[in-house]
Amino acid sequence: MRLAIITAIIAGIMICVSNAYAYLDPGTGSYLLQILIAGLVGAAFSIKIFWQKIKDFFIGKKQDSNE
Repeated sequence: MRLAIITAIIAGIMICVSNAYAYLDPGTGSYLLQILIAGLVGAAFSIKIFWQKIKDFFIGKKQDSNE
């Protein structure tokens, strides 16, 4: 019942849209590329920081309490 109501609301919103007469600025592609690169670099940095813990998790090795 709840899913049917949500689906009906989403369908109603999609049917009743009008033109926005908007455009994408030429810098938008550059901005999206920067976001993608920053996300990839951030993920790589996080993996680099926690690599030993990730490796120990998949190997099944317990961490030493001294570290």
